[in-house]
Amino acid sequence: MNNVSDYVKTLDDVESTLTRFQEMVSKYTFMQQNVERRKLGLEEKLPEMKNTLDTVKFLKRKRNQVLKQKQDDEELDKKRKGSDTLETTFSLQDTLYAKAVIKPAELDEVYLWLGANVMVAYPLDEAEELLQGKLDKAKESIKIAEEDLDFLRIQITTLEVATARVHNWDVGEKRRLRAEGKVPQPEPEKD
Repeated sequence: MNNVSDYVKTLDDVESTLTRFQEMVSKYTFMQQNVERRKLGLEEKLPEMKNTLDTVKFLKRKRNQVLKQKQDDEELDKKRKGSDTLETTFSLQDTLYAKAVIKPAELDEVYLWLGANVMVAYPLDEAEELLQGKLDKAKESIKIAEEDLDFLRIQITTLEVATARVHNWDVGEKRRLRAEGKVPQPEPEKD
């Protein structure tokens, strides 16, 4: 707002203009809080999403190594010891872990939590593709949320500056009218 008189023509317009601006600031602030919460929720999920994707990639890589090793062993007509299994510890809850023995050569699928107590089996390639897609989408959503937050901050600042300008115009206009004798002088405060 460069010229306050474009928005406010008389002293009677000041209160309604300030109220309208304050309502808009409140709406933008509410929107800003919602976007910040959404962004924070996504940022909290990113490490787990990355970890799950890395685990699936590791299992795929390990499976391919074991299968190649078995193929090489068959060609050389010998068997290596201990290369058929993988022992791991996995999280059941934040502080509860369990051990598992995995046979990578027999690992064709993984089970993924989709949310709302739903778990689905996916072949390794599909699981990797799904997880990578979800990770990419989450990163894109965070980027969009950051852009939205920038826009909202600018709008809030602009409205706060406009509010200050209208208030200052009101004070200046009242002084001018008092000097011209068109508005009565304010009574001094009594202690």
